[in-house]
Amino acid sequence: MRIEFSLNGSRVKVDVKHNERLIDLLWRLGMRSVKEGCGTGDCGSCNVLVDKRLVNSCIMLAAQARGREVWTVEGLVKNEKLHPIQHALIEYTASQCGYCIPGIVMTAKYILDNYAEASENDVRRVLVSNICRCGGYTRIVEAVLSAMAASRK
Repeated sequence: MRIEFSLNGSRVKVDVKHNERLIDLLWRLGMRSVKEGCGTGDCGSCNVLVDKRLVNSCIMLAAQARGREVWTVEGLVKNEKLHPIQHALIEYTASQCGYCIPGIVMTAKYILDNYAEASENDVRRVLVSNICRCGGYTRIVEAVLSAMAASRK
């Protein structure tokens, strides 16, 4: 089946199988930031934004992207400049192995886009959907709060 959707701001027309997952389609289209951790929608490594909503791409069918707007980490870089969230995660050394970070970046982008004034508890509540096996949660939360403060300036 052929679908058309927006990927990181560009229109895409592509054939998908009826049982193909969005994560697999994104990989096929070269979006290597999207990671599969659990395959059941529990870890957040595969998080992307679909129509500005946070979605686990490992449990969404590719066909469900038809007519929608999908964003991955690759779409956050503008003119070869990192997004403020990415800068903050680096500044706070919020990552060890980095496997979970793309999903966390997309979760943080969701927070920045949807919470004008998020408290630390708000950030933690939304980030609970992301599992970081290295245990860098405190620095991740600090980085997200820093990116939020910077975006208000």
